[in-house]
Amino acid sequence: MRTEKDVEAYLLRLHRRFEAVEAQPGTFLVHTRDGLPPIAVRVDPPIVLLRFHIGDVTAGTDQTALYRKLLALNARALVHAAYGLEDDKIVLGAALALENLDFNELQATLDELDVAIAQQVPELLSLARASARPPVQ
Repeated sequence: MRTEKDVEAYLLRLHRRFEAVEAQPGTFLVHTRDGLPPIAVRVDPPIVLLRFHIGDVTAGTDQTALYRKLLALNARALVHAAYGLEDDKIVLGAALALENLDFNELQATLDELDVAIAQQVPELLSLARASARPPVQ
């Protein structure tokens, strides 16, 4: 069975900048592009959770275009990860089985998150901002 130490060793082997969260054992913050929040990697047996907070949705506004885009990206652009809503937050997340986690699986998942963050998140943030504006009268 893999452990938190294996995940940490994989991150080191990937040459990813990361830091352990002292207050939450088993949690690592993996740095992304400059100015963006990190990807949270949480070892919580029997799984490893990866989560990236994209932004917030504004309650009481029409988010149809944003939600359609999230569903379309889930269907055609993502293999290991998926977009979702957690309360009023848009998140990109993945879950991997810890028991047989291997280096290539973690690498592929982090690479997919990196590509999504670079290519898809700017449009998603734009859609979220546009739907938060009051309608033009």
